[in-house]
Amino acid sequence: MLELINTLKQRIPTIWVTKTIIASNLLVFLAMLASGAGFWHSASDIQLLWGANFGPATQDGQWWRLATAMFLHFGAMHLLLNMWSLWDAGQFVERMYGRLRFASIYLVSGLGGNLLSLVMHGNSAISGGASGAVFGVYGALLVYLFIERSTINIKEFRWLFWGAFAFSVISIAMGFIVTGIDNAAHVGGFVAGCLTSISLINLPVGRQTYYVSHRLFSVSALVIVALILIIYIPAPKYRWSDELLLRKEIGEFSAQDQAINRSWLEIVNDGKSGDVSVNALAEDIDSSIVRQYEKSFEKLSALPDNSALPSSGELKQALQYVKQKKLASQLLANQIRSQSQDQTGQLKTQ
Repeated sequence: MLELINTLKQRIPTIWVTKTIIASNLLVFLAMLASGAGFWHSASDIQLLWGANFGPATQDGQWWRLATAMFLHFGAMHLLLNMWSLWDAGQFVERMYGRLRFASIYLVSGLGGNLLSLVMHGNSAISGGASGAVFGVYGALLVYLFIERSTINIKEFRWLFWGAFAFSVISIAMGFIVTGIDNAAHVGGFVAGCLTSISLINLPVGRQTYYVSHRLFSVSALVIVALILIIYIPAPKYRWSDELLLRKEIGEFSAQDQAINRSWLEIVNDGKSGDVSVNALAEDIDSSIVRQYEKSFEKLSALPDNSALPSSGELKQALQYVKQKKLASQLLANQIRSQSQDQTGQLKTQ
């Protein structure tokens, strides 16, 4: 294997792209930790905030998530395994294909993996990680070794090719057994990496003509598969922007409700002081309590009504709460007006 490594190092002494990708993933992980993500596991909301792949969000005009999800990891172990795998294969593949081609293989593989993931579980899973792109790198490694097998020492070929092949097969097989692994991203990235590498492999001039048909086939297959996947992306059950709007409005109502409660305490104190007329007290309830709840009810009622929205249950509870509070406040104001008054127009106490 040393012979092959030395030969590849003569082409590209330093593997800048591999190191840059690893550094980028590490920096993103550290930034997420600083923003509140967990070291061993981070919540889905944080992943979504940073650009994870999720059908209702990705298909709501946020297609950039197919790319940003490649740089997100759900915990330190997830990051460590992916970066170790990338370093193990990336140091070969970057030298085999060249820096620009290697970067293209990595990005296309990551996009392909995330696209297949979106098709398979767009509405049911929030996904992220570099594994799709990493599997594409292993696919590119296998393609290069197979095409160049006649120029590589047989022992080195067997060691690298079958080692990479075993890693890919075992990892994908484990994805079908272990829950929580986005195996669709692995398979999609691996296939995309193989097809992309066939079209980008840099062969000697005398052998270019032989692989023209292979290049055309790989490019055509990659485009066709991508189009088919796009067509079969499942329709989102809801729009992520609608969910964010519900969360925002429910949060604002919660703050508004606290302000209404403070107003209510002031009205109660005014009533106990005996310095406020019955009509003035009732008017205060109407203006500071009833009308405020009416406004909140109108605002909440105008929000998207979709039972698939995660916050739809909270919205229904908030609407029911506002309705009850408004009716109770109206009833109280009417009762106060109907109470008898003393000679000074003061509210009688019981």
